[in-house]
Amino acid sequence: MHAVNRPSSSRQRLLLSGAALALALAFGAAPSVAQSRELPDFSELVERVGPAVVNIRTAEKVKPAENQAQMDEQMQEFFRRFGIPVPNQRRGAPRGGTPDDDGPMRRGVGSGFILSADGYVLTNAHVVQGADEVIVTLTDKRELKAKLIGADQRSDVAVVKVEAAGLPVVKVGDSNKAKVGEWVMAIGSPFGLENTVTAGIISAKQRDTGELLPLIQTDVAINPGNSGGPLVNMRGEVIGINSQIYSQNGGYMGISFAIPIADAIRVADELRAGGRVVRGYLGVLPDDITKEIAEAIGLGKPQGAVIRSVIAGSPAEKAGLEGGDVVTKVDGKTVEKAADLRRLVANVKPGAKTTLTVFRRGASKDIVVTIGEDERSKKPGSSGDEGSQDAPPAAAPSAALGLKVSELTDAQRKELKLKAGVKVDNSTGAAARAGLREGDIILAIDNVEVTSVKAFQAQIAKADKSKAMNLLVRREDITSFVLLKPVKP
Repeated sequence: MHAVNRPSSSRQRLLLSGAALALALAFGAAPSVAQSRELPDFSELVERVGPAVVNIRTAEKVKPAENQAQMDEQMQEFFRRFGIPVPNQRRGAPRGGTPDDDGPMRRGVGSGFILSADGYVLTNAHVVQGADEVIVTLTDKRELKAKLIGADQRSDVAVVKVEAAGLPVVKVGDSNKAKVGEWVMAIGSPFGLENTVTAGIISAKQRDTGELLPLIQTDVAINPGNSGGPLVNMRGEVIGINSQIYSQNGGYMGISFAIPIADAIRVADELRAGGRVVRGYLGVLPDDITKEIAEAIGLGKPQGAVIRSVIAGSPAEKAGLEGGDVVTKVDGKTVEKAADLRRLVANVKPGAKTTLTVFRRGASKDIVVTIGEDERSKKPGSSGDEGSQDAPPAAAPSAALGLKVSELTDAQRKELKLKAGVKVDNSTGAAARAGLREGDIILAIDNVEVTSVKAFQAQIAKADKSKAMNLLVRREDITSFVLLKPVKP
């Protein structure tokens, strides 16, 4: 009997063991091997990257307002009698005299990381902006006075230099290969707490929160003081500079942004070479194109940047670009939206010839433009770019025309630099509600250029009454598309 019962007992033990394992898994008691694979250990990365991360302190002299009235003697006496600190005075300053030093200082704190062993440090431009003094503190507690090599406000990248040798450096990675969902780590000085390590994952890429650079979004905890510190992948490579947070209270709320290191290094190289960044200039006011407009003009999908205005004397005007043109490519690179056009043009070296693929009145064509230099790049702290002007509100579609038009005189054509178009003399009803008004110039209807009032009327007459017509309209220096829907009988 015992020989018969042994196999049964063994099977029971196996069944019990299997059930115990199933219960353990059900309650989250996964094997330790699986846990180690799912939850990364950042300690080795911290040891490897940490020594090259620095704390940056800044000091800026506070300049009193020129029109600030001096506090009278009685008010000063009132403050002193009740033990209240006297505004704009320091303890120890002689009564009625000047402070015993150079005056009050505004202080700030940020982070950075060492690019080269001879002391070049990368950080954010907003960390060192306006600073009269920059102090870099290394992990070995050495404090070194830094010199500002250059700062570019538009990309928020800055380079400072300390006089030292044999410094630890970071390993620069490829931010273009970073993937959404991968683990990343940040090191910095949030609220002045040096060498603080936080971790998370990449939440998204190509976020248009930067002026010229698409940013990396993460859920890594970033707070004031982290700015300028590195974003590090699991290979110990820096793939970004922690730069911004989304916040409604000034603190971390689960969304932070980093400048891709590929773009930051390109900017840093220019700053080291010449102290500023030289950018290309086209001279247009671009805007995104809507799905409705794209379909109405025959473009298909809403891709490209529509030119709302061409600046007089600009490279764009010299090349023959017009308001209403939709730029779909720059040197073969696809333009998805207006921000892409700004960035691609900004990255072109001034003086270089660039081919723009333009969709104009139902057909695509290539236009060669000699890119100019953005004069605003020569001004420190400038934040202008292609299309930095305030765009007027786009006209809304309407259900009818309600328009009265007239010919442009030769003098008007010359002044406006137009070859075609008719002028709106009166706009009523639905056309007025659509935003069309007296003085507007209608340049084209359904991608057909309007050369005269007769041509305008003919084009209206043969338009498909079951579809919305698209009108290319110029108002002052701004060119826009307006959709006009047919009148229902």
